[in-house]
Amino acid sequence: MLIFIANITFLITILWGFIKLLFILLQPMESLNIIGIAVSTTNQNGQAAQDIGQLWGRFYGEDIPGKITNKAGDEVYSVYTDYESDYTGEYTTFIGFKVHSLDAVPEGLVGRTFEPQQFKKFTAKGTMPQAIVETWQQIWQNDETLHRSYRYDYELYGALSQNGENPEVDIFIGVN
Repeated sequence: MLIFIANITFLITILWGFIKLLFILLQPMESLNIIGIAVSTTNQNGQAAQDIGQLWGRFYGEDIPGKITNKAGDEVYSVYTDYESDYTGEYTTFIGFKVHSLDAVPEGLVGRTFEPQQFKKFTAKGTMPQAIVETWQQIWQNDETLHRSYRYDYELYGALSQNGENPEVDIFIGVN
């Protein structure tokens, strides 16, 4: 009986994880103008963790938020784009803010427009950045069934990302 209960508990845990992965909403989006800083990287050999960690360090260490004057909101965007192939190849990461226009890009920063596309939305919840890493691992494990576009994906760090004990970060995956 105890083994039966343990097996049922295990199956429910697996099923719940699968349901959470499938319970993603298709999100249409308008054009996205971003000003911030960027780095080219790859997921091979842990390089992205190092490069993106350093990029976040620069973002706050050099007060990039204070240099962007025409923000369209307080949310921070981490955009993944220029994919060489898929998540195993090289790509570019931008960290910055959505802005009203790219007419005045501060010196040393990069401005870029990302065209509209469809997204599937995932939400990373829990201890950061581990929850984000785990969510990306789920996305990569389901790469083929997601029908990713590999034009761009992004993480959205809104008010809930600063929610102390229960932070949340939304991850939008571009799909065909």
